[in-house]
Amino acid sequence: MSPFGTVSAAMRGSMRTPRCAFGAWLLASFLLGTLSIRAAEGPASAPAPSSSASCLECHSDETLSFKRGGKKISLFVDQKQAAKSVHGSLECVDCHEKFDGDAIPHRTPIAPVDCTSCHDDLGKKHAFHPRLAAKDIPAGEDTSCVACHGSHGIAAAKASPFLTSGAAQRDACGKCHTEARDHFVASAHGRALAAHEKSAPDCLTCHRAPVVAARDAKPTLEQKLAQTRQCESCHVDKPDVASHAIRGTKFVSLFESSVHGAALQKGDAKAANCVDCHGAHEMNRAMAADARINKLRVAETCGQCHEKTAHEFKDSVHAAALNKGNLDSATCTDCHGEHDILGRKDPNSPVHAANVAQQVCANCHASLKLTKKYGIASHTFQTFADSYHGLAVRGGSVEVVNCASCHSSHAIRSQDDPASSTNKANLVQTCGQCHPGANTRFAVGKVHVSPEAAKGSDGNDPILYIVSTLYIILIVVVVGGMFVHNLLDFIKKIRRKLAIQKGLIEEEHVAHRLYLRMTAHERVQHAILVLSFVTLVITGFMLRYPDAWWVVAIRNLSTEAFELRTWSHRIAGVVMILAGIWHIGYLFFTKPGRSLLRDLLPKWRDCTDPIGVLKYNLGLSPTKPAFGRFSYIEKAEYWALVWGTILMGITGAILWFENTSMGLFTKLGFDISRTVHFYEAILATLAIIVWHFYFVIFNPDIYPMNLSWLTGRMSEKEMLEEHPLELERLKQAEAQDEKPETKDKP
Repeated sequence: MSPFGTVSAAMRGSMRTPRCAFGAWLLASFLLGTLSIRAAEGPASAPAPSSSASCLECHSDETLSFKRGGKKISLFVDQKQAAKSVHGSLECVDCHEKFDGDAIPHRTPIAPVDCTSCHDDLGKKHAFHPRLAAKDIPAGEDTSCVACHGSHGIAAAKASPFLTSGAAQRDACGKCHTEARDHFVASAHGRALAAHEKSAPDCLTCHRAPVVAARDAKPTLEQKLAQTRQCESCHVDKPDVASHAIRGTKFVSLFESSVHGAALQKGDAKAANCVDCHGAHEMNRAMAADARINKLRVAETCGQCHEKTAHEFKDSVHAAALNKGNLDSATCTDCHGEHDILGRKDPNSPVHAANVAQQVCANCHASLKLTKKYGIASHTFQTFADSYHGLAVRGGSVEVVNCASCHSSHAIRSQDDPASSTNKANLVQTCGQCHPGANTRFAVGKVHVSPEAAKGSDGNDPILYIVSTLYIILIVVVVGGMFVHNLLDFIKKIRRKLAIQKGLIEEEHVAHRLYLRMTAHERVQHAILVLSFVTLVITGFMLRYPDAWWVVAIRNLSTEAFELRTWSHRIAGVVMILAGIWHIGYLFFTKPGRSLLRDLLPKWRDCTDPIGVLKYNLGLSPTKPAFGRFSYIEKAEYWALVWGTILMGITGAILWFENTSMGLFTKLGFDISRTVHFYEAILATLAIIVWHFYFVIFNPDIYPMNLSWLTGRMSEKEMLEEHPLELERLKQAEAQDEKPETKDKP
């Protein structure tokens, strides 16, 4: 039997494991090193036993092999390859220990090569193969050194090219991890590596850290945190990599403060990290069709954790549009954000109850471009924003409804869908969530209404349009007329004062006397009226214009500003109504009150006096009409106040007790009352500013103020100018020994 045949047969049992093969290959490398040295020294005698040269006498034969399991395994060692190996200076027996070089065939079983005899701490250096950290390293492809590094042609770790560097590493790892390799090759990372980008990662860039869970196990908290740190080490810490992100480094780093990042930091291993959303090896930009974060796949990705929510979203109008390829339709990230996702109870979150309408729904439903493109009602968001609910939300309240309260958060359906919460058949139930006792009359009238919209427009009800239009005309005519009237009066009085200064007109000298204008009782009523009216104006317009600078300043004083506004408005309304009832009692049950009522009743001259004043102010008449105790100016203001108080009281009560009022007068009746209440408030406020404030403050004859509301009295000069007939009456009474009232009596 030939020596080679004998060796081949003797080694069958000794090469049953990868370690045996590795040992044989390493032995050849040692032999090659020895032979190289001897070759340099020149011709020599027979190689020494157990030397690499001795080993290569047999293992340099390319035909040397043995069979195991019916498979032919070569025992050939390439001398040239072994000489270039990092182990080229070693003898074969340095690795292939316990060999008896004189015994051919070798002693069986052949001791496997133990790399740990020289290379300690393999587990720490090879975290990607965690079983190498075991005390007794088990056999397997993942623990076989030769599977990755080779046998006799092992290159140095820093050599170039190295078996496990760059694309070669990808292919080497891919021999076992085929699926991961295929995903990586098609990923953004894989393409960058193939393009030889300097910052492109390879397998070991990520897997040197302990980021992989055991087979068939979920990643631990430590592993998920390690995965996050690994991603951030490039996408946050390396400027050249971070700059590739469309939204920059800050966008990626926001993950740490997001609801997911915060949960991970608190120890929740179920919280999503980079890998959960982007994938481990298949990560790609959102524009890639197969990317997990592609808009058409985002809901599926989020559904890995939020299964119930994803199921609800699946049947929504947004999901239906996405399934048709409409990328303008909303998906999870459009509403919740991406790396900066915050909890829905976080005041800074776009889906917080106070923000969802303006920061989420409005992005699409207030967009003229999108509403026109898809035929969506363009008024929807604005009508909500101007409704009580929308105004309250804008004012800081989180207890009133927002878009999601009626339409739901994720299962948003068309109102024509019988299963929709906003379908007409379901509106009573939907409204009943906040309005106990809601009946079918709640659904009579449109939900999203705009009183100012033209007839026939979306969101418009003809009655509301008529009411709002009539009020706008009334406000323009009445307040405009007041302004013109007062402007002419102001100019006339200024010209008269200038004439007096120049001596063109001699001012009439009168005695210095005071006359009772308002009793103490009347002044108290007036003070209560002023306080309640001013409070109503401020708190009412706080609701209607929540974004005004002065409203924002008030809201910044307290987080409870909206609640305080609500109750202050209602209390002030009740006070004004009670003051009105008190005033009625004063008019009918006291002597001064009855006298006041008689003098305030309209007379025919109240229709002719305005014409006479107009002529006088225009220079068409040398004298102006003389007024008694009350002129048409004060009478018009008084009766307008009476009318306004009644109207505002009725409509205010309807708005306050909305459940009862809508059950009685329908949603349409409620909207009419709201429209009247708003425009009447504007009319009343402007009338006070333009009409009342002028005559009691800015009137040149009494500026800076008519003090009768504080002292109850007017001077004889003021009486002569404003109420000459009343002054004459008082003097006649005095002449007839009817002493006029000069004391303040209740």
